[in-house]
Amino acid sequence: MAYMLLVIEKAGDRQLRIEEEGRALYERMLRFSEDLQGRGLLKMSQSLKTDAEAVRVSKGAGKPVVRDGPFSESREMIGGFFLLSCETKAEAVAIAAACPAAEWATLEVRELGPCFQ
Repeated sequence: MAYMLLVIEKAGDRQLRIEEEGRALYERMLRFSEDLQGRGLLKMSQSLKTDAEAVRVSKGAGKPVVRDGPFSESREMIGGFFLLSCETKAEAVAIAAACPAAEWATLEVRELGPCFQ
């Protein structure tokens, strides 16, 4: 089964880190990804830039509405993701608990599936 681990960070936390700290955390995440890949569990992982560089698109009155970030109403942002191939949800949860990002962020575990169920 495929599971997505979403890394949910507090908005603004990245800007509080000095560059060396941010690079060290990123290196830990890269090693974590390499371990998952070596075990055959990782399909894909990627960090995301902050919401300051994001755009939100919706439709209002049938027309696209585009809003540039940052989004002041947001207290959190999705900082990255892992797409996993796991046998069970419990396995995906155990991987999330072992992820270094769990020390400074929340990891949301979601099974991939159709949105109509």
